Amino acid sequence: MGYNRRNFIENSLVATTALFLTSLEIFGSPHPTSVKTAKGFALKIMAPYWGFNGSVTDFCRKAKQDGYDGIEILWPSDPDQQKELFIALKEHQLVVGFLCRGDEPAPDVHFATFKKVLADATGNKHQQPLYINVHSGKDFFTYEENKRFIDFTVNYSKKTGIPIYHETHRSRMLYSAPASLRYLQENKDLRITLDISHWCNVSESLLEDQPSTVDLAISRTDHIHSRVGHAEGPQVGDPRAPEWKAAVDAHFAWWDKVVALKKEQGQILTMLTEFGPPSYMPTIPFTNQPVADQWAINVYMMQAWKKRYL
Repeated sequence: MGYNRRNFIENSLVATTALFLTSLEIFGSPHPTSVKTAKGFALKIMAPYWGFNGSVTDFCRKAKQDGYDGIEILWPSDPDQQKELFIALKEHQLVVGFLCRGDEPAPDVHFATFKKVLADATGNKHQQPLYINVHSGKDFFTYEENKRFIDFTVNYSKKTGIPIYHETHRSRMLYSAPASLRYLQENKDLRITLDISHWCNVSESLLEDQPSTVDLAISRTDHIHSRVGHAEGPQVGDPRAPEWKAAVDAHFAWWDKVVALKKEQGQILTMLTEFGPPSYMPTIPFTNQPVADQWAINVYMMQAWKKRYL
């Protein structure tokens, strides 16, 4: 019939604008809580460089313009990229969190890379990170092999004064709720980045049958990746769409608990709006066109958090 697929996509996006506004009103309403905010509480919201189509300089400019407090970025190994990054951070007055990791399948080699990247990221003379988020270990390493990463980061964090958080991420040691339980129970100083979307995906659920493990993880959380996952994937197509209400409700209920805890304790909480690009973002078949605008969704999450928690 000669129907233009691009027009279909554009018209579909326009047709759902009203739904977007409704969802922002719902999740952007102040969170009802009896917890008093103790002195020292602060919420810092970070923008993800992952998926941004442009230079680090352009990214920092846009993050500042759209209201972010800082950015989270994979520690760049290239000196020229480091220089560009630190100039942009200073120009736009942004704080930074670094993602550090090793990827090798051999535990000893992986651990050596991990330590080197951490040393490089914390040893720069330009700007110390607000925190470091780590992808640590592997899901197929033994408990003892993975525990080395925890022991090292606990000591290294005390030495440098820089918080280090282990992310609940698929393929890593904290890839699922049951796999994480022993690490949380036996390592009292383990602090985490809660990206609970991964746990939903791995368990094919919204974790209704594992509340005690989720609550334990929440009690150890200092940083959040606010991507919304679901039973069949790590990222819903668009958190503003009504068909994902149950998943969004579940995630905000978990985040409400983290924020309430930090307010009560008078501590800093950092949050990264981490909705990703294709193929985390679902796409239209035969086009590879994303079903929604990644940057717009992340800005929406930032605004919803500010309105709900500040």
